[in-house]
Amino acid sequence: MRPSCLLIRRFRFPTKSWLQRRTLLTLAIETSCDDTSVAVLEKHPNNSATLYFNEKITSDNRAYGGVHPIEAHVSHQKTLSSLVNRALQSLPIQESIESLENAIIVKGEHGINLRKKPDFVTATRGPGMRASLITGVDTAKGLAVAWQIPFMGVNHMQGHALTPRLVSALDAGKEGLEGQDPEFPFLTLLVSGGHTMLVHSQSLCNHEILANTTDMAIGDMIDKCARDILPLSYLEGATDVMYGRLLERFAFPEANADFNYTPPKSFGSPRQVVVQIYDWKLLPPYSTPGPEGARKYADSFTYSGIGTSVKRIIERAPEMDDVQRQVLARVTMMVAFEHLASRVLFALEKPKIKVNTLVVSGGVASNQFLKTILRAILDANGHKNIRLVFPPPKFCTDNAAMIAWTGIEMYEAGWRTSLEAMAIRKWAIDPKAEDGGILGVDGWEKAVPE
Repeated sequence: MRPSCLLIRRFRFPTKSWLQRRTLLTLAIETSCDDTSVAVLEKHPNNSATLYFNEKITSDNRAYGGVHPIEAHVSHQKTLSSLVNRALQSLPIQESIESLENAIIVKGEHGINLRKKPDFVTATRGPGMRASLITGVDTAKGLAVAWQIPFMGVNHMQGHALTPRLVSALDAGKEGLEGQDPEFPFLTLLVSGGHTMLVHSQSLCNHEILANTTDMAIGDMIDKCARDILPLSYLEGATDVMYGRLLERFAFPEANADFNYTPPKSFGSPRQVVVQIYDWKLLPPYSTPGPEGARKYADSFTYSGIGTSVKRIIERAPEMDDVQRQVLARVTMMVAFEHLASRVLFALEKPKIKVNTLVVSGGVASNQFLKTILRAILDANGHKNIRLVFPPPKFCTDNAAMIAWTGIEMYEAGWRTSLEAMAIRKWAIDPKAEDGGILGVDGWEKAVPE
């Protein structure tokens, strides 16, 4: 394991308490995968925040049936500059002309305006597809140099974990309250097309991984199952490659679906729906764990087996009608989500885990069936006191607003990123990881309070 805070440069900066009494404005860039996103966020002295701009453009990967690295890279190069240009139009107006060093001139549709200069520029430094990351990191560095302000390169997964704190600050800004919720520690389920992990978020930079996938991410598995289950007409009409979202819509077409869900008595039993008339069942992961029992795999998720089973069911019945496909879609998601819940229950049994909040973030967190299953299983197993926090759908998928907020929290903690820092394809959030976690990589600069 590498020591954290490796090769840290130090310089003087105002104290953290002073920073938290002032506003902080940042422009942020997210390009870790196939979404090009830019945001402008300002945090106020009472911990509330205002989101002035948050837009994204997703590369068209439909011809490839999934995210294509080259297509994503090309899309970032084509669209990032125009998004940044639009974001500049949303920067707050600089009212005073006496402090021109804190202003930038922005040319817009209605002429030239004097805008507040961001305090620093934030970008996703990793983890992700390196070519895509480089586009965002290099653009952010260029802006930081041009404006003569610091650069902040942050961890993408840390951004997902902190998203509920962003939402709390935004809500506080609307209601005139103070926002800093949830407070550490809390549990975080990071569920997306690239990640599946259960994390004990203990502080800003300490996110201990309690369970991680051993093969594929839940979002990737659901997307692949969707391509097998969905009728061809659904796939042909797709506007993007977020097939998991299509699968949810196909399985529960009603606007306010009644999921009619009952938690299982055992997570090892084959699953099907009530009064199912079909000749197939789906086995949950680790349904035959051996003499040591399921706890042996309490720190593991596995989803490849579910995907393989679904493919075989479809291959045996290629002419399956839409009604049966709809049932298969529901059972597939049910088994996948129950597997997530089972690891949450294992974690809550550990004496060291003293939390009252479970945050669910990442693209899969927008699934309404997942919310129903987690709540029902927690309640049925004596955890009604655990609060479930799901960010709004627009903040579940990759977005620059969460990157902006992460940058602000890291900036307040005294961290900056060197202009020599490079994009990182793999970057853990657990300080016990081989790379030392968030603070274990090189390129950090630690500010010394005056």
